[in-house]
Amino acid sequence: MSPQTPIAALTVTAADLDAIAEAEGRVAVCVGKDGKLDPAARRVNRLTKGALARMIESGALEKAKSGDVKTLAWPAGMKAEAVDVLCVERGAKPVEARKAGAALGKVKGMGPMLILAGAVRRAEDLALGAVLRAYTFSARKTAEVDEMQGITVQVAKPEEVSAASVSAVAEGVFFTRDLVSEPANHLTTTEFAKRIKDMEALGLKVKIMEEAELEKLGMGCLLSVGHGSISPSKVAVMEWMGGAKGEAPLALVGKGVVFDTGGISLKPAGGMEDMTMDMGGAGVVAGALRTLALRKAKANVVGLVGLVENMPSDRATRPGDVVTSMKGDTVEVINTDAEGRLVLADVMWYAQETYKPRAMIDLATLTGAIIVGLGHENAGVFSNDDDLSRAFLKASEAEGEGAWRMPMGQAYDDMIKSNIADMKNVGGRDAGSITAAQFLLRFVQDGVPWMHLDIAGVASVKADTAYAPKGASGWGVMALNRLVADMLEG
Repeated sequence: MSPQTPIAALTVTAADLDAIAEAEGRVAVCVGKDGKLDPAARRVNRLTKGALARMIESGALEKAKSGDVKTLAWPAGMKAEAVDVLCVERGAKPVEARKAGAALGKVKGMGPMLILAGAVRRAEDLALGAVLRAYTFSARKTAEVDEMQGITVQVAKPEEVSAASVSAVAEGVFFTRDLVSEPANHLTTTEFAKRIKDMEALGLKVKIMEEAELEKLGMGCLLSVGHGSISPSKVAVMEWMGGAKGEAPLALVGKGVVFDTGGISLKPAGGMEDMTMDMGGAGVVAGALRTLALRKAKANVVGLVGLVENMPSDRATRPGDVVTSMKGDTVEVINTDAEGRLVLADVMWYAQETYKPRAMIDLATLTGAIIVGLGHENAGVFSNDDDLSRAFLKASEAEGEGAWRMPMGQAYDDMIKSNIADMKNVGGRDAGSITAAQFLLRFVQDGVPWMHLDIAGVASVKADTAYAPKGASGWGVMALNRLVADMLEG
């Protein structure tokens, strides 16, 4: 199996007050703003000879917000190196509980942690937040890294907290983060395909299509993007058929540009190193399929990703070239740095021709314009189907992953008309993220509900997010998993 950042193993147990004194690493206590102590917190207070009560009486939590952590270091009467007092209300809503748990994951480090969550109703969300935040990408560092120790959560009703569900989601998110974090000389198109192929061990059916087969299929748009690179272009197809036999699947399509120089339309040097994350859409699709397989989802879902590298060379596609898509439409390439839509166009068409999906969602780090419009808080949502977009927005809100629907229309579509081909691959500076979506819509067959997620602003960020340290966020895995559960398994 391919290397993956280890997840803090989660153990869920019934309340055991006698185990608190002997717990090593960190012990976390959950306290609301009212300062009331549950039985576990009272035991901690007794062990520390009243230190917890003195902290609360001092007013330390009066101005605290949900998710704030106050730490008592090296508490007397306990083996633990620290007691972390987490401000979280007993009736916290799922996202609030998850973000509070993430605050514990942030301070956890590599050592063990015991979370005393008996009073928190959303203990599973609290645990998921802690596991998600306890992440560090260190695969390319030579220094020896300590082994990640586990998280134990004590709750009143262990049967209501599923460690397996938490781990399935976290594994998918970590898989996506690892892929997005990898440098391009390590995550080549071949290596990316290998990591996807390795997921057959989880029960996925995986097919890797090479350039010769893509040429036979007529994927001229996708192949044109990789012409300048020595790395072979590929399409990886993942099938999870856990639903009713013969039922049309949901198709997830991802842009997998493992590095994007811009091609002949070369990007500026400043910041180009970040273009290792331009395969973020494919990373999310792979991570979502991993989670679905791990939790044995009762749904039919296919994931298809186009894996290419966009490089300048004597073979590279030039601005002004006209390429032919698998659909048969011709595209005038005005800007070779608008390459992701060319990759998606062919993979989307193949997905529809092959699987006749009940709905199709594509994900891509597609445009800088969406960052200008929405910053790093929300992905852009574009759709031809109100029901599908509403369902996704509901799922993304439930998971705490920001998304915002953007407009589409004929006036924007007119901006990509070409004088010499069926369309241009760009429509100019104005409304750049919308014209990109309009381009993709031309490759959606009649009657197919479709949604495009432009994740350029959320896939990898320069500051910590609620669930992740700065860098790759894994945005979208949880929302897609929730959408599948709501739409196909509900």
